[in-house]
Amino acid sequence: MLNIYQQTISKPLTFCGIGLHSGQKSKMTIYPGKEDQGIIFKRVDLTKNNVILADYKSVSSTRLCTTLENKFGTKVSTVEHLLAALYISEIDNVIIEINNEEVPILDGSAKEFIKKILPTGLKISDAPIKVIKINQKVEFKDGERFISIQPSKLSLDIEFELKYKNKLIGNQKNKINVYEDDLEEIFNSRTFCLYEDIEAIKKIGLAKGGSLDNAIVVKGNNILNEGGLRNDKEFVNHKILDCIGDLYTTGYRIIGSVICSQGGHFLSNQLLRKIFENKDNFSIIEIK
Repeated sequence: MLNIYQQTISKPLTFCGIGLHSGQKSKMTIYPGKEDQGIIFKRVDLTKNNVILADYKSVSSTRLCTTLENKFGTKVSTVEHLLAALYISEIDNVIIEINNEEVPILDGSAKEFIKKILPTGLKISDAPIKVIKINQKVEFKDGERFISIQPSKLSLDIEFELKYKNKLIGNQKNKINVYEDDLEEIFNSRTFCLYEDIEAIKKIGLAKGGSLDNAIVVKGNNILNEGGLRNDKEFVNHKILDCIGDLYTTGYRIIGSVICSQGGHFLSNQLLRKIFENKDNFSIIEIK
């Protein structure tokens, strides 16, 4: 059930690890935030122009991850798993200090973030939350790929479909209610790639920190990771996790119903931009 008061973490939390794409080590500390502050990143390796808002308008790249960039060109990338963890944990306000350009990938899911956030307890404020209520259907298409959102009474529903030529992944579909369902299989699900794509990804300067410790690798009909999959729909569940994180760049939780086929960071961001182009598409409601 959706909490109606704004929340933050009760004490600072630190995460250290390697960046999936940069291959560089980074240290990140999440600090409690003030009411109505939202999610703010701060690059502490820089001395000025180092604050970046988690805002859909700040998304400058969606190539294999979501990258945020401020007007001075300061970036922070691979933010989607952390933002999904904050959304699922119902955290509204935090300051995230990081000493590098990329959020640590950890195990490739949001599991380690949530595992550390929830036991520490949350600090509840007196300020009511605000939610975005979708008023009419909005959709974005890119060839055969599409994403849409339409009105929903009280929930955020996400229905996601994957279509892969690889027989092991194949066609997968799942639908969840973000505020009512047990989301453990969603936040436990890891990022993935096909073995034959690894060389091409590395040629464009990405996945320098990728390994079997932080990504599922599929080769033919085999999972190369020891222990295999964590759940039967781990591939599509990870895409749902990414979608939740990307939706949180609105700054608010959402009441609506999302349907997506073969989507990713690009489609999610384009949908958000299209929603906010027209004020008739949405309402921002303060829950009291």
